Amino acid sequence: MARYTGPKLKQSRRVGAPIADIPKHTSKRALTFPGMHGHRGRRLRDYGVRLNEKQKLKYHYSVLERQFRRYLEIAGSMPGNTGDMLLQLLERRLDNVVRRTGLGRTIWAARQLVAHGHVLVNGRKVDRPSYALSVGDTITLKPKAQKLAREHMDSMAGLEVPGWIELNPSELSVKVVAMPTTDQIPFDVNTNLIIEFYR
Repeated sequence: MARYTGPKLKQSRRVGAPIADIPKHTSKRALTFPGMHGHRGRRLRDYGVRLNEKQKLKYHYSVLERQFRRYLEIAGSMPGNTGDMLLQLLERRLDNVVRRTGLGRTIWAARQLVAHGHVLVNGRKVDRPSYALSVGDTITLKPKAQKLAREHMDSMAGLEVPGWIELNPSELSVKVVAMPTTDQIPFDVNTNLIIEFYR
């Protein structure tokens, strides 16, 4: 599979926004280019601005282009605002919910937890990071992965869990209590520019 395996910080620099919620990506120094004068770059035209916004969202959820287009098609066929539906679909991904609750420090750590079969949804093993969660679904971890998840949670002590998911830290269980709304997503992105990019 054509997954990006290079330095993740480069992606944050490229789009000019932290794509992970860890200090390595969020510090001001991380987003400036190395060297005495840094990278001055050119002013982006309309196409570049839209492309940048699309790449920012793709990197944040760690999805490939083909998968991203499929999400956009599904969002377009759903009733309501296409941009809001796209964010809702991406936010409901299993690997993202594991990341939002702090059980995985980054989207890549969360994806690995899921892909290695450590995550149970409603008591059944699910090893697909793209699995779409519904209201009422409960996520638990296998005993093997609980120590690692606690370490992740300790390192992300100040993390705020969005209101649409409920975390039980003592049992390391997560319940989806509602559908996510755009104001509950802790990532700033202009979905209108993304939709315009594909038109």
